Amino acid sequence: MSGGGAWTGAAVAAVTVGYALFSRRLASTPVSAPMVFTGFGVLIGPVGMDVLDLGHDAGPVLTLTEAALALVLFTDAMTVRRRHLRSEGFLPLRLLAIGLPLSIAAGWLLAWPLFPGLTVWEFALLGAILAPTDAALGKAAASSPRVPPLVRHGLNVESGLNDGLVLPFFLLFLAAVPGTVASEEGAAGVFWRALVVSTLVGLALGGLGGRQLTHARARGWATGEWQQVVVLAVAFCAYSVATALDGSGFIATWTGGFAFGVALRRGEPAGGDPAKERPADLTEYVSGLLGNLSFLVFGAVLLGPALEHLNWQIITYAVLSLTVVRMVPVALALAGTGMRLPTVGYIGWFGPRGLASVVFGLLLVEDHVPGVELLGRVVAVTIGLSVLLHGMSAPYFADRYGNWYDAARTASPDVREAQGAAESMVKQHIDPRRLR
Repeated sequence: MSGGGAWTGAAVAAVTVGYALFSRRLASTPVSAPMVFTGFGVLIGPVGMDVLDLGHDAGPVLTLTEAALALVLFTDAMTVRRRHLRSEGFLPLRLLAIGLPLSIAAGWLLAWPLFPGLTVWEFALLGAILAPTDAALGKAAASSPRVPPLVRHGLNVESGLNDGLVLPFFLLFLAAVPGTVASEEGAAGVFWRALVVSTLVGLALGGLGGRQLTHARARGWATGEWQQVVVLAVAFCAYSVATALDGSGFIATWTGGFAFGVALRRGEPAGGDPAKERPADLTEYVSGLLGNLSFLVFGAVLLGPALEHLNWQIITYAVLSLTVVRMVPVALALAGTGMRLPTVGYIGWFGPRGLASVVFGLLLVEDHVPGVELLGRVVAVTIGLSVLLHGMSAPYFADRYGNWYDAARTASPDVREAQGAAESMVKQHIDPRRLR
């Protein structure tokens, strides 16, 4: 390891140890893990101590962030059950089927007058990159017991699925941008390899891995520790095989996680306790750690340099992206559901941009998108603003919304927010990574 690489490793380790030692104290404050790691990233990046620089550390940086997103996609997809999107799941279904496409379109249209130097497909890329949400950036919003289970359930399921659903849009838009690596293959080639082949690879390997683990668990062949390792190995196997076939490793891990979870649940004994032994615990903790380290990298290589080139167009887009581009589609998606205005506003505000947007932004650099400098600055400032505003406002707004909900339920016990998702469903979906 070179001297610069060694100092980078030492700085990252020091930040991780420092946060770990005070993590319990910080958990009771508005200061979230993404805020801490992003702030230290800016400090050790080119605009600060210049310890971490994308120009010298591009390979390790991309590997780290891609590994983090791959594990997040796999573990999120493992938790998906069909009943999440039936009956009580009307909220995430509407947010994903109506709100998500409208958010992409709104982000696309908003970029048009603000950044005339970009092309129409670069506008589309910007809309897709900033559409996924990340519940970890406003953990109190999706985990506070003051918030009704229906809303918590909806926010968690939405954030767990929308990054995987945005991937096809991102890849197809990327293929439409002239001069990129993806454009050489064309939209049809990207559709075939990234969507069809990668989906089949993920389903096949995830399903096979889940069935084999179920078989080994039923016969007592595998120890608990090695069962945990199997989940990690299957996730990276799906990612690697799809990548080797020039497909999308992210789509493969997302569909692989879904197939893996289905296979595990089918193998559970009737009446068994699914919480007694959870093979995905190790993968969830590893993905959480890598996710936080990715925010450190984001602060160093994207946000820090972007802060040196701020202008009114970038700030305007970032503010509108976190408000209008999220809130209007949410309001339209929830129209006719009986949800009260405070609920619509609460769900609309808590759409923080996080890890998926960071990785998509870095992939623009890797794929040589012509307008990458401007796109990267807009993405970085929007995510940075989201890390700060959503992290700090989550405890306060969760408490205020909880007060409103208590009063509304007292006045009208059959209020729409009090119906639907059971508490057990929410607990089942929330994993340690989301409760950082």
